[in-house]
Amino acid sequence: MSDLGALDRPGTPDSPGAWDERSQEWLAGEPTGSDTTGGEAVPGGRGGDDALAYARADAEAPARTRGDTEPSARARADARATAHPRADAPAVPRRAAADPVKALMHRHRELCERAVDPLEIAAGLEAHGVTDRTAARFRHRDVFSLAEEMYARVPRDDGAAGRPAALDVPRARFDWALLTLLPGALCAATVTALNLTHGQVRAIAAAVGVLAVALAVRAALSRGPLSVTDRRPPGPLPHAPRSRMSTYGLLGYALLGDGLLRAALAGGPDGPWPIPTAPLLALMLACAPAAWSAHLFAVRARRRLAASRALEEYAASVRPLLIGTFALFLCALTALLALCGAVLGEPAAYAQTVTLGALLLLARLLTTHGFTHAPALVLTTTAAAEVTATATVFAGRLPGCGFLATPVETLVDHWGPGSVPALACGAAALTLLIHATRTLTRASAHAPADRPC
Repeated sequence: MSDLGALDRPGTPDSPGAWDERSQEWLAGEPTGSDTTGGEAVPGGRGGDDALAYARADAEAPARTRGDTEPSARARADARATAHPRADAPAVPRRAAADPVKALMHRHRELCERAVDPLEIAAGLEAHGVTDRTAARFRHRDVFSLAEEMYARVPRDDGAAGRPAALDVPRARFDWALLTLLPGALCAATVTALNLTHGQVRAIAAAVGVLAVALAVRAALSRGPLSVTDRRPPGPLPHAPRSRMSTYGLLGYALLGDGLLRAALAGGPDGPWPIPTAPLLALMLACAPAAWSAHLFAVRARRRLAASRALEEYAASVRPLLIGTFALFLCALTALLALCGAVLGEPAAYAQTVTLGALLLLARLLTTHGFTHAPALVLTTTAAAEVTATATVFAGRLPGCGFLATPVETLVDHWGPGSVPALACGAAALTLLIHATRTLTRASAHAPADRPC
């Protein structure tokens, strides 16, 4: 029985071809690089010494039948290959772990190549949805720290590590400061000409004045903090025609709408109605305060961008700045409106004029920072609401359609004809203000520009 037991005990094969290719490498003491399971590297892969020791240990195992020995020994060898390596075991090269930051740089390669400052990369990452919580998965505490590493790892022509560029802060310039005064000056000249002329000469002066003011406003919006040329790539501005036409419609209603609505409710118009010029003059004079408010907001927001270390922290610091500059513009517009009303001897019309100025400023701020869809939609809706309100008064004269004019008549009876534009522009300005506190407080809205304002 002892002889049979010895024959039944498995031994270590030593004939040629008895081992498979991997086992031959183990027996020869040659490392296979790394054990693989489904193509992925398995930590703790072993070399030939450990495999040979495990094979000899299998040879000394209790006797089993020949049919069970070979597969169980191979299974035990594979299982032991995943155990912790010995201290004296030779080091086995393993496949390097993937670099997540490098993968992110490859995904945003164009942004990294054209960036002149880490802040630009941080703003671009935020625009693509990368938050501070996402940056933690790349082993960074915030997006700014992640952007600094990405900027430093961008290959340079001279082989040196990239250094952050100086902070690009918009500066006040004489050309755009002068252009912002031009609409108010030409509008004041036009109003003076209308008050000093009569008949056909007055009509010609009005036409020439309107054209001159329109061109002046266009020039003021083409330079400086109210322009879009320094903050976006070349090309047509999305939604620009719709926003422009809606703005013209709102300004036209500010000049003609209240008088037309009052005449329509009185059963007319039977002839020319009084046209107040103080609101339009105040709005044109407010182009300069609007530009300076936008410039102040851009400068302070850019400086806080350099000092902030987290997106939430930056948004919390910029939100009061936005509200403050917006309130500063409203104070300036109110003062100009009171001055124009006193000089011209006309009602100041504070409600409709201040709300319209607030709406136009917020729409321009959003447009200059690249958010064009919401301003165009809100401006178009507001202009359509004002036109519809006046149209319902005329439609109410049709037989059986008197109910159409009831809402406008009720509103005008309680608060006057200026309540219609005040309500429409006030609701629209509040909508854009809420939208601006969410968009203009992002780092991506204040990415460093290639050219100063």
